[in-house]
Amino acid sequence: MLAIDCRRPWLTVRFAAPHRMVSWAPHRPGFVTARDVAWREVGAGELGPEVDAGRWFVDQLAGAGLTDAVGMLTARNVASYVCGTAKVEGVRAGAIVTLGLRNGERIGTRRAMAQGSGTREGAGTINILAYVDRPLTDAALLEASALAVQARTVALIEAGYRPAGMDAAVTGTGTDCVVMAAPDAPIGEPYAGMHTAVGEAVGACVLAAVRQAAAEWIGAPPARD
Repeated sequence: MLAIDCRRPWLTVRFAAPHRMVSWAPHRPGFVTARDVAWREVGAGELGPEVDAGRWFVDQLAGAGLTDAVGMLTARNVASYVCGTAKVEGVRAGAIVTLGLRNGERIGTRRAMAQGSGTREGAGTINILAYVDRPLTDAALLEASALAVQARTVALIEAGYRPAGMDAAVTGTGTDCVVMAAPDAPIGEPYAGMHTAVGEAVGACVLAAVRQAAAEWIGAPPARD
């Protein structure tokens, strides 16, 4: 169904056939049809305040032959990626996750940024690609994306990570991104909620992957991510 290629600073996922995707990724956001999803690991000093991050990312993708990919950015070592899979009533789903929590936030609040900077030092993010083997309508693709976000949040609350000065567990970071993908086809499943096999499978694989990724990061947080 897909192939994963991790050669830092790139982590790429290529589907065997075009997929319909929805995301708020920095490159090719919204509803698109694509075969590739790419993570670009950002090294120290690569994206200073003087750099146009959008232009820089476009150039990086072009240089790697990934112009048509849905693209995400992370400071996390892309080799730390975690995979989760699930099968429910014949429906197969999977998730690929990179996770850093140094930029963690609690929904409905915002932590203060370092004085004089536009970003928080040591920013981290959670990037998720979730996919299912059944074609979905655009509405169902959105519904499945919402369940992926819900699963991420449940896993983080369970993990209980609290940055210094925060009383409650983080529920995400300020730069999280989710890409939800399903095979591109003229007709798709109309629903992907929690009462469906698609919804259960998507939720289960994302929950498992984020649980593992969070446990690994909390157990050994890197100097920067």
